[in-house]
Parts: sequence; structure tokens; C-alpha cells
Amino acid sequence: MLIEMAVKGLMIDPLTNLPIIILRDETSERVLPIWVGPVEANAIALQIENVATQRPMTHDLLRHTIEEMGGQLKRVIIHDLRESTFYAFLEILRGGERILVDARPSDALALCLRARAPIFVNDEVFERVQKVEVGPQQVDQERLQRWLESLDPDDLGYKM
Repeated sequence: MLIEMAVKGLMIDPLTNLPIIILRDETSERVLPIWVGPVEANAIALQIENVATQRPMTHDLLRHTIEEMGGQLKRVIIHDLRESTFYAFLEILRGGERILVDARPSDALALCLRARAPIFVNDEVFERVQKVEVGPQQVDQERLQRWLESLDPDDLGYKM
């Protein structure tokens, strides 16, 4: 089953000092942190803050390319977690055809924010997050979950 999520913020992980994208469902029952690189975090932050750049960024280019080829980014699906790495698809509709394109979640999220497309996470990903260490370093899952549940929107560096 797919659960619709939204980007609720971008912040620095106090445990690893790296950027994290915080996804949260409508009811705020489920939170999914996804660690990203600084370049990807910057691309996401620019969109969250509605900062216009002089020239198109890579994610802008991809959105324009999809649209010029008659496609539409329908949604992003974060479908798997293997060995601490999240996997995502771009679901593109073009001429009645559904095309799934493999993408890094950070790129997929930067693109979906620009295209105003929804984000979905396979519920199996939440089960796997509980069983493996996620992030660039091993993280105490219980401590991380308590920290995520206690987050106030004002704690987030960039809010949606």
C-alpha cells in the first residue's frame, strides 16, 4: 500500500551533521527522514524558499524536458529501502502510457516540488526502516524515532 507524504522540512541532522528531508503523512502519524547530500539539499531548499535562479537548475531542466516531450510527472514513489539506501521512481504519464523512471529520492523530491506532484511511500519502507540502520552512519533507531516524533515545525530549518 502507498501512503501519501509531504515534505515538511529540511534540516541538519544533529547526530550526523548532514541534511535530512523530513517527510510526514497527513495525520502526522508517520515520519520518514531521508538523508541527502548538500547539493541536493540546496536544490530542495531553493524550491522550498521559492528562490528563482538566473538559469534553470538541473531539476528545472528535467521538469521542462518531461513537459516538452508531452509528459507529466504524476507522482514520486519511494518504493524500497535496501542496505540503508532508499529507492524511488518517477511516475510519468505520456500519451496514456505510464513510465517508471528510477531516481534517487533526493532528485525525485527536488523534481516533485518543482512539478507540484505528490509523494508516496510504500508502507513496506516504514517496516524496513525499523529493522535497519538508515543514514550515512549507524543511528540509534529508538532515539531517532523519539526525536522525530518530538519535532515542532519551528525546529525545522525550512518549513513547507
